[in-house]
Amino acid sequence: MLPPRIVRRLVFAPLVIVLTVAVIVTLPVWLVFGFIVGLRLPPPRRRGMRLVVFAVVWLALESAALIASLELWVASGFGGRLSEAAHQERHYALIRWLLTNVYGAAVAIFRLSVAIDEPALTGEEAARRLTRPIIVLSRHAGPGDSFLLVYHLLARYQRRPRIVMKAALQFDPSVDVVINRLPNAFVPKKIAESGIVAEISRLASDMDADDALVIFPEGGNFTPGRRFRAIRRLRERGLRAEAARAERLAHLLPPRPNGAIAAMTACPEADVIFVAHTGLDDLITLGDVWRHLPEEARITAKWWRWAAEDVPREREAQISWLFDQWTAIDNWISAQKAS
Repeated sequence: MLPPRIVRRLVFAPLVIVLTVAVIVTLPVWLVFGFIVGLRLPPPRRRGMRLVVFAVVWLALESAALIASLELWVASGFGGRLSEAAHQERHYALIRWLLTNVYGAAVAIFRLSVAIDEPALTGEEAARRLTRPIIVLSRHAGPGDSFLLVYHLLARYQRRPRIVMKAALQFDPSVDVVINRLPNAFVPKKIAESGIVAEISRLASDMDADDALVIFPEGGNFTPGRRFRAIRRLRERGLRAEAARAERLAHLLPPRPNGAIAAMTACPEADVIFVAHTGLDDLITLGDVWRHLPEEARITAKWWRWAAEDVPREREAQISWLFDQWTAIDNWISAQKAS
């Protein structure tokens, strides 16, 4: 159960700063610990020290972001002007700084590389890049895929992401503080789908040309068990055609259409971007990361755009179109794995 906001602010945030100082002071001990624990793995996969170093960098960045958040709160008149455009931009800049440094640490420590296959930057594509809002529909798989997506939207494409996230992410103090000051939404684990759809509609309804609403239509990372249950639910609801199409997806859960449809309805002028990625798909739990993180972490991604005027507007056509795009993503992943 998530503690009240006042507890998270007065206990969790200071605790992270205290923990960061303690870990840095005792860093030699943690490095030795990481080295010893890493000996349990074969030489090519001894990643204990790398994980320790990344954890320390993460804590240091978290603490810096929390201190900066406090300064921004004071500068906004002790929170009185946080909703003003200038203060919103400062918070987006803070997120960009945080994720840029986390990304840089991952590149240096885990040899992370991300290759993106994107549309050719023609005159038409360049004109669309920052002239209308976008709805981003991405697969959900692997560690940190949402962070990487938000990082690229902020740093590479100069967008301002809006995301509907699980409420449990507020256990992370910097995420809790900064994201709650921007147009995003945290939803409880047991919330009805209608509540999630309502939040998506709210976030989409007032988007500007440089905003990007990020949705993961699968609702979670792919696992064989989740795939089986998702197909069973489609059958139980009498959606036989969708269940049959879902059975043909080898790497994805079937898309849940209501959120995407709600976003497209609330913001019909938005282009729709589909994002496919693969590389760390099998790393779902911390145990997977410990056992199987490769020496060089490589992610390959591809995205394509549907102009707003080409997006179907009738519900049944939209559902079929979403499954078409999900089939394209699944085929692309198969081709990447085969190569």
